[in-house]
Amino acid sequence: MSLLETYRRNVQRKREDIAKLQKDKSSEQKKLADISKKINSASQALSRSSSQATINSKIREIERHQRDAANIEKKIADFEVKISNKYKDLGSEEKKVSREEENELKKRQREEEKQARAHEKRMKDISNTLHKHDKLHNETQTTLKSLSQIPEKIRVLFLAANPLDQKQLRLDEEARAISEMIRKAKHRDSIEFLSCWAVRPIDLLQSLNEYMPAVVHFSGHGSDQDEIVFQDSNGNTKLVSKEAIVQTMMASSEGIRLVFFNTCYSYNQAKAVTEHVDAAIGMNTSIGDDAARIFASQFYSTLGFGHSVEKAFKQAKALLMLEGISEENTPELFVKDGIKADTLIIVKPPFEDVADGENGQNEEATEPANQADGN
Repeated sequence: MSLLETYRRNVQRKREDIAKLQKDKSSEQKKLADISKKINSASQALSRSSSQATINSKIREIERHQRDAANIEKKIADFEVKISNKYKDLGSEEKKVSREEENELKKRQREEEKQARAHEKRMKDISNTLHKHDKLHNETQTTLKSLSQIPEKIRVLFLAANPLDQKQLRLDEEARAISEMIRKAKHRDSIEFLSCWAVRPIDLLQSLNEYMPAVVHFSGHGSDQDEIVFQDSNGNTKLVSKEAIVQTMMASSEGIRLVFFNTCYSYNQAKAVTEHVDAAIGMNTSIGDDAARIFASQFYSTLGFGHSVEKAFKQAKALLMLEGISEENTPELFVKDGIKADTLIIVKPPFEDVADGENGQNEEATEPANQADGN
């Protein structure tokens, strides 16, 4: 039995209960009317009688009828209370019926919309099959992509390397702090956080292909030669050049909106990758564990509230100052030519309409990333 049918049956039962109570009330009212007639009759006989015995008898009869009438009036009052309560219950059940009918209507509408989308997709598939010419096919795919809705949920890929032969960083604390800030953000459900640890060069492309992230976050060590420190198969240092990172981003940039280098001396890497992605953050010198953790966690928290990259960057720097950590000038923000940081939105509130202001042309839903200390 469906929920709607259950509610309808409840309504029917309430109406039947009311009808029965009203019938019982009417029966008592009829009894009350009969007693009133008897009282009137006894009163008339009393007024006509001159016999004291008859008068006393009629008085007792009238008093008895009055007691009976009082009892019946009490029953009638009880029925009226019960009927009133039943009407309240009936109103509540009828509201449930109305809500459930509305829900079922919405379900039918969603199903119809789903079928319409499925039909539309089939038609597009047929259209794509008919257009076999490579150039025309690519143009069609580009058009379809540009018209598609911005995703409501994005992935943040957190890549951490902490080689055994390097100073050990508290990357787990960084990850935990950022995860906690993401969970506290208003639009946390728009964010899927994925982490890869002890990253080797071979893991980078595998992870990018497997997870297709919108945000790529490097956490760990960096060198003053524009290199990022990964790990080799033995867990020791493996240096990866700026050019290799840029080439990787170029080959994998579709869907990537932001690259965050939370590693020392990553200024040049960040600046170079913005040829292929919307925005990047890098460090212009070394950065301490606490500064890296606090800056990153606040940056992703602000993004998680639906604010722009620029606002998130500025708030993260502000928190460093509030905490008394004098490294607020170490992080640097870069954006691709033609893009404004104050209108670049990485995390879009689910189901929110495209609006002027921060959303603009860059309102694709993305979510805060999780980064570890970069040294």
